[in-house]
Amino acid sequence: MRGQGAGGMRQKTVRAVQRETRNEKRETGFTLLELLIAITLFSLLSVAIVISLRVGLSAMNKVDSRLMSNRRVVGVERILEQQVAGIMPVIADCQSAGEGPSARIAFFQGEPQAMRLASSYSLQEGSRGLPMILEYLVIPGENDVGVRLVVNEHWYTGPRGAGQFCSGGGLSAVFIPIQTGPSSFVLADKLAYCRFSFRELLPPPESARWVPVWTKQQYLPNAIRIEMAPLDPSAARLEPVTLSMPIHVTRLPMEDYAY
Repeated sequence: MRGQGAGGMRQKTVRAVQRETRNEKRETGFTLLELLIAITLFSLLSVAIVISLRVGLSAMNKVDSRLMSNRRVVGVERILEQQVAGIMPVIADCQSAGEGPSARIAFFQGEPQAMRLASSYSLQEGSRGLPMILEYLVIPGENDVGVRLVVNEHWYTGPRGAGQFCSGGGLSAVFIPIQTGPSSFVLADKLAYCRFSFRELLPPPESARWVPVWTKQQYLPNAIRIEMAPLDPSAARLEPVTLSMPIHVTRLPMEDYAY
């Protein structure tokens, strides 16, 4: 009886130890509910990180877009100022269609939506290249929404070469219309309007005046004004403004100067 009692006690002890071991293993693992909670929290954290990254990238792209837009506006204003500052008092020999006499006029065309001049500054070569004939034209924007300002550049090769841009002889000489093409460069886009005007000096006691069309074929205007306004104004970025640029050339294109 004692042997059986001792054996029974040992069996009970072994079973108790096995039960405790199983309980410890069961306590050191994860339940399904705990695993689901952990996965859910990790998913929420991942979504929050992704959203934060998207918001940050979107803000960075907006800042980059505004910086590029501001640089473009500043660059266009600088280009226009330098091109007008480099204006040259040259002449053009306009050939008539028939056998009539040719006409010699100052090479400058000024209209509300178009302007043509010769300058020592160009987009192709800056201020270090050869003189260029610059043609500015205001055309409709994409899908006829707003307007855009484009420029053409041609080499200036002298009075006869400049005469290709005008026609007629005598007092009937006029500039031919400006045409756009694949080589036309867009200076400003998405504008509500863009127009040119020209400052004409008058003899005393009258003061100078701004005119929309330049009709003087013997000399250049005293200044050029380019009025621009954005199609969609925004206080968060620089906008195209009105530029009034003086012309410092005092030499008359039609005068012969002795050296």
